[in-house]
Amino acid sequence: MSVPDLSDVDGDVYVTPRYLAGSSGVGDAGFAPVAHWPHHHLDEGPYQLVVTSPDHRIRIGWAGDDYYLWTITAAPDAVSAHRWSVIANQNTPAELVGALTAALAEDWAPDQDRFLSAPAGWSNSLTLLADAGWQLRHAGPGVIGALAPGGQAGAVADLRRHGAQDEVFTLWAGPEGWATQAEITFTANTPSHLLLAVAKAFADPAPVARWRENLHPALAARAQLTPITPPRPAVPTPRDVRPRVAVRHPVAIGSVPRWSTSTPSALLPARAAARR
Repeated sequence: MSVPDLSDVDGDVYVTPRYLAGSSGVGDAGFAPVAHWPHHHLDEGPYQLVVTSPDHRIRIGWAGDDYYLWTITAAPDAVSAHRWSVIANQNTPAELVGALTAALAEDWAPDQDRFLSAPAGWSNSLTLLADAGWQLRHAGPGVIGALAPGGQAGAVADLRRHGAQDEVFTLWAGPEGWATQAEITFTANTPSHLLLAVAKAFADPAPVARWRENLHPALAARAQLTPITPPRPAVPTPRDVRPRVAVRHPVAIGSVPRWSTSTPSALLPARAAARR
């Protein structure tokens, strides 16, 4: 069996389910799909880094020290108001954000605007979650919720009429708390296929890597942690490594030779021969 290459794995444990992994502290996994897009490092304002599509219609803002860590928007052109927005907080695993940025990178081209297409509803995302074992439930008039197996993640879809910039769909994971619960919200005009990409990432059974010491204890207690490298064999003790000594099995009494008075002296033990 071949040994997997773990040189690029940033962590010492795999976390399952992935939505309980929390933030890794960096946005690499979220920015990786758009690494080839222009990067703008800002000294002032809420965002330390803004990555844009080449025509600036898509913008991905990273606020490194803010609770609302990611803000992703899209507009018809570089100077128009955005048509939709997605916000992910500081506890959201970057791998889940990366599912959205990967879809945007695939959508973008100078002569097309699929990332601005009108939403076709949220039913496909809810269906996907239900197929993955999430339990659908009514959360109020015009509101449908979904709860992941184990109750550690969920979704809320508000199907009532709203303004274009109202938040109408939320995916969350982890116990309540400023430092523990992940949350991604989508405004009403977010294209359905983009939401579906993030829902798929939530339902994906593949784990993500984290450093155990950086994982919040409340998340570690609820997730399954698997060491990335198997534990080393126990160090052998001196008793394990000392040379083995051949064991002489006792000889049956009846087989012991009896010396006679005629036995030659040369065949007797040295001391016995000396006494003779």
